Amino acid sequence: MRTIKRLTMLTLAGVIGLSLTATACFAEKVVIAGSTTVLPIAQKTAEVFMDKNPEADISVRGGGSSVGIAALIDGTCDIADASRAIKDTEIQKAAANGRDPVAHIVAMDGIAVVVNKSNPIDKFSKKQVRDIFTGKITDWSQLGGNSGKIAVISRDTSSGTFEAFGELVMNKEKVMPSALMQASNQAVAKNIAQAPSAIGYVGLGFMSGDIKALEIEGVMPSKETVLSGEYPVTRPLFMYSNGKPQGMIKGYLDFVKSQEGQQLVKEEGYVGLK
Repeated sequence: MRTIKRLTMLTLAGVIGLSLTATACFAEKVVIAGSTTVLPIAQKTAEVFMDKNPEADISVRGGGSSVGIAALIDGTCDIADASRAIKDTEIQKAAANGRDPVAHIVAMDGIAVVVNKSNPIDKFSKKQVRDIFTGKITDWSQLGGNSGKIAVISRDTSSGTFEAFGELVMNKEKVMPSALMQASNQAVAKNIAQAPSAIGYVGLGFMSGDIKALEIEGVMPSKETVLSGEYPVTRPLFMYSNGKPQGMIKGYLDFVKSQEGQQLVKEEGYVGLK
């Protein structure tokens, strides 16, 4: 009798142990941080993924590509969103910290150079854009527009979009010190919508009827011209994991890159991989 009771207790203990293990497994929390450009993709795909997987617990925050990559290196996030490739210096810091960032391309994007919808100008060369952002051109009349000082709006230095714009348009020349630096694509778009004299740049997912995209080198930014490579200010968008993804992190990243995930990417205004 005593033996039967002991076996029963052991069995119950085993069941409780398995239950606790299962709960710990299914309650796996995933933290995503970084690029405000990738943020709408991360938010939407995480929302749908959690609807399909009630055991998933995913939190998403912005902050900029550099902030996200730093969080991945520090171990304070599981996935870093980035609108630029990781730098060699960041890879070295990660290695020194025992971390191994692995890139996953989740979408393509064009950086649209944008003005207020009332602005009559509709096209620029990359050199003209560069001359505006370095301060060599300061008045719209110098470009055939209405007379008035150009208000330059840029992303801040923690932004992957700022880095990509610097590589693809600025030839690594510095943005003029008096430029208004903004922490998000949304803030840039909002400021330009309210300022007839302003110019800035945003990811395609942040285009709206309140602002106007310009042709660059004779090509308008669009899903088609980004996918074909015709638009000259095109870049991939990344999510970085620490090492080869496992468990819930792998499940989520696989979902983002799946046909359904890529459809969500397109619905958010970006260019899908498929």
